[in-house]
Amino acid sequence: MSKKAFRPDVDAPEWKGGHSPYDIIKEGSIAIAVVLILTLILAVVFGSPDDPAITLKSWSTTAPVDFATTALSELNGTSGTATYGAPYNSQNSSASQQLGPLKLEYWIGVHIPINTAKVFVINPLKALPGQPALDKDLAVFQNASASAKTAWLNNYTKAAANMKFLNNQVVVNASDAGPVPLMINDLTQMARSGALDEALLTGDSFYTTDYTDSLLFISDGSYLGQVAQADHLTGSQWGMMNETGSWPGQAWLWLYTFWYQVSPMNSSSNGDVEVLAIMLLLTVGLTLMPFIPGLRSIPRKSKVYRIIWREHYQNQTKD
Repeated sequence: MSKKAFRPDVDAPEWKGGHSPYDIIKEGSIAIAVVLILTLILAVVFGSPDDPAITLKSWSTTAPVDFATTALSELNGTSGTATYGAPYNSQNSSASQQLGPLKLEYWIGVHIPINTAKVFVINPLKALPGQPALDKDLAVFQNASASAKTAWLNNYTKAAANMKFLNNQVVVNASDAGPVPLMINDLTQMARSGALDEALLTGDSFYTTDYTDSLLFISDGSYLGQVAQADHLTGSQWGMMNETGSWPGQAWLWLYTFWYQVSPMNSSSNGDVEVLAIMLLLTVGLTLMPFIPGLRSIPRKSKVYRIIWREHYQNQTKD
């Protein structure tokens, strides 16, 4: 049987040089100890700030007009979530996230159904105890015809352009708005008390860790974007890499965030899917590199190994 030919990119050559003793347990223990000490010291000196989470309570307390305006958009069905489409609803006939002709979000369909008027406004208000006037107005609103609801919402929406928050009350000079003013004002008060956060977290399971509803509500307003802008966390500021403020973030995310800064991803409504597709291709290419002729030869032909093992090759030259 003939000897199999040596393949430089696949086969490892037999080492015929010398050997030196090496205590990997000792060296590893020292390395771990040094890294642990440095990590603790650097964490104390340069630790990033632990900013409190943005909640419906903090949002409505800091920017009550923005909260009330967003609540109105949830009620009249004009918010980002209300018009997004799958997976939340079927209001958008064209997929918001698609890759070429592939409408990815519709492959799964509406699997997190959200009627923003009911989920974000009506149902939480119905959960408030001891509110006879509110209960009466909610019944009026729910039993009203579609045309009556539309008229009330349109009248209130027009007047809401001059919305103010005075004496802890949402003030809108709207006429013929039916029960809408009381609903928006009471929801704002509910949010400022913290009760709305709890109402949107209540679920069927024992653990209430699903923040989907509250996060969608917050993201529909402008307050979250303003906070992100101030803390340098928006996409144009490479926000996925940053900690809050001027603190450095996860540098290993640069490859992912880089694609959001170049065309067409920086202006595409499908940017998330396009970046995901690029990263999947790069990951597959990296995984299959040992099997791709040409690519697998780069380390050997570039002789980068001589830099990594430069001490060995220096000694070899001396010999």
